[in-house]
Amino acid sequence: MSALLYLVTMFLWVAPPPATPGPAVTEVIWEPSRPVQGSIVRIALRAAAIRPADESVVVVRGTFAGQPVHFELGVDGVFTAVGAIPLSAGDTLPLALTLDYHTGARRHLTVQVPVARGAFPTERLRVDSRFSRPPNAALARRIARERARSRAAWQHSFSTPKQWREPFIRPRPTRITSAYGLGRVFNGRVRSRHMGTDFDGERGDPVLAANRGIVRLTGHFYYGGRLVYLDHGRGLLTAYLHLSQIDVAEGDLVERGQVIGKVGATGRVTGPHLHWIARYGAVAANPMSLLVLGSPGLQADAAQPD
Repeated sequence: MSALLYLVTMFLWVAPPPATPGPAVTEVIWEPSRPVQGSIVRIALRAAAIRPADESVVVVRGTFAGQPVHFELGVDGVFTAVGAIPLSAGDTLPLALTLDYHTGARRHLTVQVPVARGAFPTERLRVDSRFSRPPNAALARRIARERARSRAAWQHSFSTPKQWREPFIRPRPTRITSAYGLGRVFNGRVRSRHMGTDFDGERGDPVLAANRGIVRLTGHFYYGGRLVYLDHGRGLLTAYLHLSQIDVAEGDLVERGQVIGKVGATGRVTGPHLHWIARYGAVAANPMSLLVLGSPGLQADAAQPD
């Protein structure tokens, strides 16, 4: 997505100590300029000193959509991080920031990130009744265990150092057969939304790692079939579902473009394909939005003191 470049300098007025002249100046920038519901967003922050230049910001922390945001300082003096816009987000979403200075001082900022509405159509499916029946007690316990393992995997990612440096790539070169956010109406009733992207494929076709990461989870789940979760660090994780074969093991460090498994039809599916998921913490985002991280188009808005 391309957008015009906007840079707006933000003025944060604080109550300074006696020797501190004037306001501190902070730039907060994000891309894309108006992120869509259910997408990954990159955030950049350049903070000015509140006193002489040697008393600079040393740590930046944030919270966005209820998830922690992990900033790292680049050689250009800019702190960068990624976050995610939930599918259910409204027209704006607050980004709360805490800046710790070399002096021990601390400042708080709040930035309102504008959110564009996504177009999420619905599809009507008729499936075997066994796919729409409530699970029995034993199956419900299995599903609960598998969900707990998935939740532990994405929570662990917040403590994993950033693993990727290159742009993300598609895990399959084939056409998309079902897009993120699509509403599923099974046998006349709305049952769910599609929280990933499906790629066409035949059994045995290779599935590639979208970027460098640590294999955080493998298994054979009721819904997802044979699957691989890649932990890219800093809260970002991608998952690859319905595989016929898994070619990596938990704890492996895999490289961008490495074959991690084969297309299959395992789990609750009707035919072979790859279901690709992206998560930032608890937020399931459109994995295709990973592919445009780093594209031109930045937007800044005014920060307000808490």
